[in-house]
Amino acid sequence: MVTVLHEDDDVLAVDKPAGVVVIPARDEPPAESLRHRLEAARGERLWVVHRIDRDTTGVVLFARRAESHRLLSLAFEQRRAEKTYLALTRGVPPEGVIDVALHPARKGKMRPALPGERDALEASTACRVLRAWRRAEGSFALVEARPRTGRQHQVRVHLRAVEAPLLVDPLYGRAESATAAGASLTRLTLHAHALAVPLGDREIRVESPLAGDLRAAVEALDASP
Repeated sequence: MVTVLHEDDDVLAVDKPAGVVVIPARDEPPAESLRHRLEAARGERLWVVHRIDRDTTGVVLFARRAESHRLLSLAFEQRRAEKTYLALTRGVPPEGVIDVALHPARKGKMRPALPGERDALEASTACRVLRAWRRAEGSFALVEARPRTGRQHQVRVHLRAVEAPLLVDPLYGRAESATAAGASLTRLTLHAHALAVPLGDREIRVESPLAGDLRAAVEALDASP
């Protein structure tokens, strides 16, 4: 069952669980995607406005009308959507803005661009450290990341670039599960916490509380000596 965070005549916002793709993935039945599940359950057509990675939890917004889809897609294209992520990292990143241009790499990945490299993509992410822990097994942080541009895997690559990769990240860090103060984490430690986007003469604002597995890790770190 997918939790509905907000619903009106124009939009539907849900709390995506880990392990589910927003749109059909290659070599997987279309019915497994979040969009198709919601359409089947609700008996209506939904338009995809944006996506988050399969193992990222949190806010996903769909349009319920074609005109709403057009306006929301334009807002994302013009960088008028404000996205906030929460990330559990291995290492503590510096606070401030990460301005590191990105470049497509092999196998669908991204990497920091080399100085003066052709086809480099401007990318900027504002970071704030909400909690930091230093334990015998290493340093950890709960980070608020606000991407100002919308590049693929931007938050993940930027955090790795400042030596604070996600605690679990099969593409840009450690693929295996991790343990933080006794709490086991088995998936990408990234959560789409909030989204604000204009729609006509109003603004859609939606928040998703930190997913249960990440919250348990934070509580374990707070409780450990």
